[in-house]
Amino acid sequence: MSDTTLCVGSLEAQPGTKARGTVRADLGTLTADIPLTLVNGTRPGPRVVITAGVHGGEFTPIDAAARLASLLEPGEVHGQVIICPVANPNAVYQGRLNVSPVDGVNINRVFPGDPDGGPTERLAAWLFTHLVDGADVYIDLHCGGIDQVLRDFVGYRLTGDPDLDKATAELAGSFGIEDVVLGLTAEGGNSHAAAARRGISAVLVEVGSLGQRDEPTALRRVDGLLTALRHLGVLDQDGSAPAPIREWVWSAGVTSEATGLWYPEFSFDGDVIGEVAKGDVLGRIVDPADGREHTVHAPADGRIFYGMHGLTVAPGTELAALAIPWDPDAATRSDTLPVPGMGRGSDEADPRP
Repeated sequence: MSDTTLCVGSLEAQPGTKARGTVRADLGTLTADIPLTLVNGTRPGPRVVITAGVHGGEFTPIDAAARLASLLEPGEVHGQVIICPVANPNAVYQGRLNVSPVDGVNINRVFPGDPDGGPTERLAAWLFTHLVDGADVYIDLHCGGIDQVLRDFVGYRLTGDPDLDKATAELAGSFGIEDVVLGLTAEGGNSHAAAARRGISAVLVEVGSLGQRDEPTALRRVDGLLTALRHLGVLDQDGSAPAPIREWVWSAGVTSEATGLWYPEFSFDGDVIGEVAKGDVLGRIVDPADGREHTVHAPADGRIFYGMHGLTVAPGTELAALAIPWDPDAATRSDTLPVPGMGRGSDEADPRP
């Protein structure tokens, strides 16, 4: 049995126990109550941190994290698991958007945060200080929000550390999700990028669209998390083999340059989002006042992993993110590496919000 007490703020779990509750985060001008489940296993193993609810309007990850928190028991766990189903309460309960209604900041652009900054920057810093910095593994759960359609994928960042990159690649392939998208650097303010820069094996898991919260999708996410925990040795192995994966890298991010009504022209067939070539028309933004159209073209070849489904857009709104198959040999040929065309509001190395 592990002899280490697991503590986050005032919440603690003795070895072989499970604790659930909230911990108050001081954000300067306000506070936030962060719900947590601490599972302190009966045998040694890694510390795994799982967050959901970093963005508002992404319901399935929150549902899945809450279900996993109820499911895990310390007698089955090697190591320690910290589950935070609502990491950004203001955005989840009030805004239901990628940005917080408190200050208009997208928290997944400012990690690891600033303890002396605005409320969202302070929240990011609190999450890293109290949860992520002590982790061996960090899993951040997302989905397409209430106005976003996407193809399921796992994302992670290359750091240049061979051992860390290998461990993270294996983790990314353990969720039973076919598509894995690599970020070629660990730069930027995304949660998993900031964690990777600190030597933590970190992944972004995107499953579901339009903020959906149906039970089959939530259960599929829980199954994927359980599979990943078995891979990590947190849970006992069940003898199953890892599913095959396809690796991609981002080729471009597309943002709106106008205000108006967005009419996408790329096709959506169930969970499959269409392939486009450079120069293809992705859609049109129509000015509702006079009907003038602004045509949006694909800046590069790729498969659309993310698409804006909402009708109304403003300059800087993410409209699409494109990826191409990963060629490992290209890693040694810098002139052939894809360079995403990022717009305002996008992370330099990852066009997903």
